[in-house]
Amino acid sequence: MGISFRHSAGFGKRMEYNLIGKMLMEGLDVYMPLVDDHGVDCVIKKADGTFIEVQIKARSNEVTDGAAALFSAITHELTENFYFVFYSERLDMMWIMSSEEFLNECVTNRTGKNKGKRGIWFNGNRTDKKTGVKKEYCKKQFEKYLAADFSRFH
Repeated sequence: MGISFRHSAGFGKRMEYNLIGKMLMEGLDVYMPLVDDHGVDCVIKKADGTFIEVQIKARSNEVTDGAAALFSAITHELTENFYFVFYSERLDMMWIMSSEEFLNECVTNRTGKNKGKRGIWFNGNRTDKKTGVKKEYCKKQFEKYLAADFSRFH
């Protein structure tokens, strides 16, 4: 039997709470807006009193092979003190990027129904020459954004 709609529809919210919980465990001062109509999942107050806005994007284990870290149809313009946290459940990898970094690395759709929206594909998919097994991996140009924790926000 397949994954229920309720399970898949709640994945994003579960991952938001999971990652925000990890931020709190690291001692970050995290606030969550009641309404998410500006693409902000949480706000972090830094030690110097400044605030940063964070949008969390997550991909589940159930996505198509080769698309474990494909994030698409994102509406975004340059925003100061704004960060993305991208998480791939299947790869168990997290990338943190500022608004500017994201805009420098993403692709922007030029045509179609998602014209003007942005996307980023952190992973590739290759076949191991010895075993013949396909394996997803983080593309080299995105390794600099890999994060094991949220120290970038401190």
